[in-house]
Amino acid sequence: MTRNYQDPQYKEWRKKIYARDNHMCQWPGCKNTKKLQAHHIYRWADFPGLRYHPQNGITLCKTHHDLIKNNEDDYRGFFSRLVT
Repeated sequence: MTRNYQDPQYKEWRKKIYARDNHMCQWPGCKNTKKLQAHHIYRWADFPGLRYHPQNGITLCKTHHDLIKNNEDDYRGFFSRLVT
């Protein structure tokens, strides 16, 4: 299934993640408020039941989101602790 970034449910999920995280990258020590991206802690494609759960998202700036690319599983526990 292809992700539809215009899906109202996806947009609402993303809005909730940004609001909870004060519209700031949650990477420790980063205070970036520009080029933010809502990252799924448990992959969107692999965990359909968690796609829109607020605890399955964290705000990252593009720099930190790109940093974890292809290593998302390695950061799952780390990010889960940050959002609880």
